[in-house]
Amino acid sequence: MSDHPLDFEAAMSRLETLVAQMESGELTLEQSVAVFEEGVTLSKQAQAALQAAEQKVKILMESNGELLAEPFVADRQNDAQ
Repeated sequence: MSDHPLDFEAAMSRLETLVAQMESGELTLEQSVAVFEEGVTLSKQAQAALQAAEQKVKILMESNGELLAEPFVADRQNDAQ
């Protein structure tokens, strides 16, 4: 794996590949440990990317002539569709 962090989508894609490899049961113990280690690293990178995105996603609202930042709340009805 590269020393450079992958973007979120690439990290998730690679994680899916690693999970499939682990679930196949065809890896040796050493390979399984290496794949698991890579997966943990990717998981941490993806979590950091999500946290960074959460910080960036703010709704600016006008209140008494001042801009206030409020956390973004997703519309759960749209998520269910």
